[in-house]
Amino acid sequence: MKTFLAIIINKFISFLFLITRPILRKDGTVLPGYFASKIDKHVLDKLKYPSIIIGVTGSSGKGSTTRLIAKIIEGNGYKVLWNKSGSNLYTAATTLILNHTNPFTKKINTDVLLLELDESYIKDIFNKVNPTHLVITNITRDQVARNGEPDVIFKKILSSIDPSTHLILNANDPVVMKLTLHHPGEITKYGILKYRKDYKVPLSDTLDQVYCPVCRTKLKYHYYHYGNIGSFICPTCKFGTNPLDYKGTDINLQNNFMTINDHIVKIDHGAFFTCYATLAAYAVCNLIGLEDKAIMKVLNKDYKESNKDIMKIGRRKIEMIDSKPENALSYEQTLDYINEQKGINTVVIGFDNVSRRYNLNDISWMYDINFDKLNNPFIYKIYCIGRFRYDIALRLKLAGINDDKVIILDDYEDTLGNELLHKSKGNIYNIVFVDMMENVKDAIEVANE
Repeated sequence: MKTFLAIIINKFISFLFLITRPILRKDGTVLPGYFASKIDKHVLDKLKYPSIIIGVTGSSGKGSTTRLIAKIIEGNGYKVLWNKSGSNLYTAATTLILNHTNPFTKKINTDVLLLELDESYIKDIFNKVNPTHLVITNITRDQVARNGEPDVIFKKILSSIDPSTHLILNANDPVVMKLTLHHPGEITKYGILKYRKDYKVPLSDTLDQVYCPVCRTKLKYHYYHYGNIGSFICPTCKFGTNPLDYKGTDINLQNNFMTINDHIVKIDHGAFFTCYATLAAYAVCNLIGLEDKAIMKVLNKDYKESNKDIMKIGRRKIEMIDSKPENALSYEQTLDYINEQKGINTVVIGFDNVSRRYNLNDISWMYDINFDKLNNPFIYKIYCIGRFRYDIALRLKLAGINDDKVIILDDYEDTLGNELLHKSKGNIYNIVFVDMMENVKDAIEVANE
């Protein structure tokens, strides 16, 4: 009876959020599951799950990977239940699952359950029912004030994995690859081979894994993609990247394609991290039974830029990049993407809150990012907005960027649109955290009126 009531309450609260969304601008992804779990704290253990349950976790890239997996599976005619909103905590998963569960039969109405998972909450969601497949994108310093060092995240993930789960691992990440030393079940490895913009030496002095976890010998790298992500091997015990089951090669970010195991596929965004998301999605979809042709049929459809990501100010493009604070490697890839763009460009950087989950407001991660990449003659101006605008401006100054390029806007809601329309040049790349995205869009829309 408790399970039935929990499902009904979850659906009812979700319905209330749905009808009040135009007013409150709240999606209600967390609160329904919170109340449902108060009624029955083991409600997720009592449901009838589909035969395929895919989890995606990691410090960054899990949202993009989850979206692509859903796109491929849905494109082949299967019903997929997945957390489109990106909410990946226990209560959010509870809300999503119960909203698609029959309260009488307790059966989840889907062919495939696909969940983006916060690394710290895998065990809470999958207490008795385990994922059939788990993709791990990377394990890097991420939200240090909450998570601590990558080893802490690694141990949380390791303690959450059941031997029956098939792991799909990013073999370019030595921290992720430590799971091969502990997991007795099936393991599939994916990785990207040498890319023309790789480095022979690391750009950072603060790598997450330098020594072999088996024999403590210093790892030897053939090349670095970014951070300590690359092709590595221990010269003593041979712990390393290879062999790979799924290989990404021939990456062309300008024309948006790459090769996966000799198959040419489109990538839907000209950023390097998209290649990892595409490769991981291809691998897991192949492993659950979709043939190469079926996967390529979906990936190679003509891609159109989403109105959610692209806006216009006058005749110029504004790309809205929801960049994740507290993860230096993820943030730096956004800077790499901007530097790939041709011509004169303008950049907007800002965040009002470091995190939506706690109030520690740690900004130490900003000093792990090579902001000197923006010290580029093709960057016309950099606008600093939001509560931490002076901290951002200081970090840019320390990176050697000329003061004339850096503009601090105190009241960006009123001034940003006019500045971008009349005082900036080229396309505009808006790197803000999700907490500011709607306000920035509103400012742009007002300027266009």
